[in-house]
This record gives sequence, structure tokens and C-alpha cells, in this order.
Amino acid sequence: MTSTPHASDRFILFHVAGTTYAVSSRDVRHMEMIENVTPVPNAPPFVDGVVFSRGEVVPVISLRARFGFERAAYDLRSRLVVVQAGGRTVGLVVDEAREFVAIPASAIQPPQESLAGLSGRYLEGIASIGDRLVLILNLEHLLNSTTSVSTAEPPAAEAASV
Repeated sequence: MTSTPHASDRFILFHVAGTTYAVSSRDVRHMEMIENVTPVPNAPPFVDGVVFSRGEVVPVISLRARFGFERAAYDLRSRLVVVQAGGRTVGLVVDEAREFVAIPASAIQPPQESLAGLSGRYLEGIASIGDRLVLILNLEHLLNSTTSVSTAEPPAAEAASV
């Protein structure tokens, strides 16, 4: 379950469409290269399909599609970040994931009220690390909505599952 950052939490940093995002390392089960994604009929547009990962069938969400960015083909840098939140295990397709860092609570600010719409629901905070901003994701909100971030209207069924 996603929780509020403590004095200095550890995060996995990853990149999607040129932006750096983070999830708490407590929510990450493992990371792996992307292989053999099996498409699922009638899945939401941001669901690439399912994979068999470490003995378990895991749904795969493209964060590029989820956030309204143009899709990109998987390459050698693409990673599947397998996370667990809200009792569910899901694989997040990211462009690159290579950093594991401690972010002090003092470096994390809550999202501005101007981001309180649909896109703001997916953010737990925004951290300043050196000269870059890192968007810290709220996995429960990310996984509990069937609408992509680029949609202007709030999702009708906030509790729908992925």
C-alpha cells in the first residue's frame, strides 16, 4: 500500500517520455526486461496485455499510454517495473529504470492545487533532486482508474480495476 514518505524514503526512479518519475521502493517487487507481452482482448487502451513473471500472470500497463504520451517500441532500455499496491500486482512499462535513491521528506512538496484535476490524482508529491524535478506517483490512484491522465474529465468509476 502506498504511504506518505517518511524522513528519508528510498525510491526507484524511472523515465517516461523524458520525465523522471518515482515510486517507493516498498511498492516495487522487482524489475525486469520486457519479453512476451500477450495482448488481452477488450482491455483498456493503456493495458499492453499480460506477462508471466516469476510464476505469476501480471497485467502490463504502458505508462506512456496511461499518461497520454505517444507510444514507443520496447528497446533494450525499456523495463517492466512490477509493483504491488492496493492488493494488486501490476507491471509498469517504462522507458528506462536505473536509479535507486533516498529522497529526504524535506525535498518533497505536495502537488500544487492547480494539478488537483485528474493528473494531480496520480501524484503523491514532487521532489527536487539536484537540478531536476521528480514526480512521485500515487500507485493506488494510478491503478484504480480506467481513464488516462490526458483525459480532461474525472473518471466515472474511480474503483474500477485494471
